[in-house]
This record gives sequence, structure tokens and C-alpha cells, in this order.
Amino acid sequence: METNQRNSTPYPNIPPILESHDSEYRDAGITSSVAIAGHPLHPVLVLFPVAFLVGAAGTDIGYWLTSDPFWARASVWLMGVGFAAGILAAITGFLDFFKVKRVRERSAGWLHMGGNVAVMVLTLINLLLRQGNPAEPIVYTGLAISIVVAALLGITGWFGGELSFRHKIGVIGPTSHNS
Repeated sequence: METNQRNSTPYPNIPPILESHDSEYRDAGITSSVAIAGHPLHPVLVLFPVAFLVGAAGTDIGYWLTSDPFWARASVWLMGVGFAAGILAAITGFLDFFKVKRVRERSAGWLHMGGNVAVMVLTLINLLLRQGNPAEPIVYTGLAISIVVAALLGITGWFGGELSFRHKIGVIGPTSHNS
């Protein structure tokens, strides 16, 4: 990949919202504040709420297309388990946010955290709307919230990846390989 002399990072055309620091491409990374045997827990835990909450958008679409109450019940379960798993992921994420200075210094850290707080609030609202009758609020309010949550998770996941891959948070070891 071509780079100019002033910017030696492999991504010279980064949009202004995502800052890049050449030194971070050369350093060994920074540890996560919540890890087991050096392996950060936050990236492991986020898989579950993402899968469950995106799945809830899918089951809401299933209900919208079929009117089968099975999909409405499945959505409530997926949202409930996704919300609970999201709390665990949020705890580890908040600890990293407040304990690792590099996370707070990057716009990706703030966008990742803010977007995921919005995801959790919207999911709680969606769950509360469905109390008593899980099917009634799906079309169209619940469906709209579920789709917004799934889209937000895609965006915030991108920013989380920026923190890991571009800014080397939770990534320890040499930055270049001879292969």
C-alpha cells in the first residue's frame, strides 16, 4: 500500500473522525485492564450481546412477515439475554475506558462507548414496551428499534475494532512480522 513520506501509517486516507498516530503502529500495544492470562475479556464478551440483539432484529422481521407469535417470544428472549450479556460486556468496556488512557484519548473510544450506551438504553426501552404483550409493539415501533440497535452495533463494533487494530488496545506483542 502506498504511503507518503510524512505519513508512514498503512492507512493514509483516514477520515478526520478517526485519528491515527504513527507511533501506535510501531509500539507493542497496551494491555486491557480486564484480562485473564493477558487475554482481554471485553472482545470475548461483546460477541454475545451483538449476536443476540442482531438476532432479535431478525426475529422481529420474522414476526412482521409471518405474524407467528413464536417470533415475538423469541425476540423477547433474545433481547433479554442480549441485554444481560451487554451488561457484562459494558462493565469490562467501562473499566477499560476509565483505566486505559489511550481509549479516552481516541474519538473511536468515545464513539464506541456512547453508541453502546445508546444500544443498551434502546434495548431496555424495547424490552419494556413488550411487557405483557410481546407481539403488539413489534410492528412498527419494536421493529424500528431493533433495526436501529442492529445498525448501531455494526457501527460501534467498527469503532471497537479501530481501538484494537489501529490503536492496539488489548493487543500485546511485536507490531511487524517478517512474513
